[in-house]
Amino acid sequence: MTLHVEASGSGPDLVLLHGWGMNAAVWGELATELAQHFRLHCVDLPGHGASPACAPCTLDELADRLAAGLPRRMVVCGWSFGGQVALNWALRKPDQIERLVLLAATPRFVRGAGWNCGVDAAVLDDFARGLARDFSATLQRFTALQAQGDADARGVLRRLREQLLARGAPDVAALDAGLRLLRETDMRDRLERITQRALILHGERDTLVPLAAGEYLQRVLPHAVLDVFAGTAHALFIAQPQRTARRILEFCSEP
Repeated sequence: MTLHVEASGSGPDLVLLHGWGMNAAVWGELATELAQHFRLHCVDLPGHGASPACAPCTLDELADRLAAGLPRRMVVCGWSFGGQVALNWALRKPDQIERLVLLAATPRFVRGAGWNCGVDAAVLDDFARGLARDFSATLQRFTALQAQGDADARGVLRRLREQLLARGAPDVAALDAGLRLLRETDMRDRLERITQRALILHGERDTLVPLAAGEYLQRVLPHAVLDVFAGTAHALFIAQPQRTARRILEFCSEP
């Protein structure tokens, strides 16, 4: 299977990994900003956008396919589910990833014993049932959750929905497999093994992945800094693309 990757710009290699149900078109204005400073690789994850689905769909399989199709040394930026993919990739191929940028990321999406920084598992179960009935309506509901709480919720939601199907409909089986990973993945016991420097950018008003999850990542990852974006929710890079690009550039320019 060949991943669909759009490359643009010149400079150090920077890979962007989108979240569940989306595609690389979601990077929009942020990608335009970053391509002025980096050789940018915008990936459609398997089963999303123009990339065919893969089986089995596991975090290890995703990491291996990404590793095989992208540069030997780079910075990786992951949003939401893409953040978990990036974290696992950093563990699996530590020599390939120089630094990590984590946007609205979390080691565990659902609440559980000793973990209140997520959503109730029933929310994801409801999305899984909705996929079988009407996947388009289910994705529309999910984008609404991503914009919820943002100071510009209407504008963010409009841009998310414009990009949602910009590259065609995602594969329903891939969506279902992704939801399973969101329900089951818990990376808390592995974070201390991630040695790369990490920049964590998190929205103050994120209701899908609460800020407490970003604060946890900052405490547990050995070399991490956290920057909180006031007034933004889950799609902080859509709400504030220039600030996001500036922070990424500053982080990658640090010795």
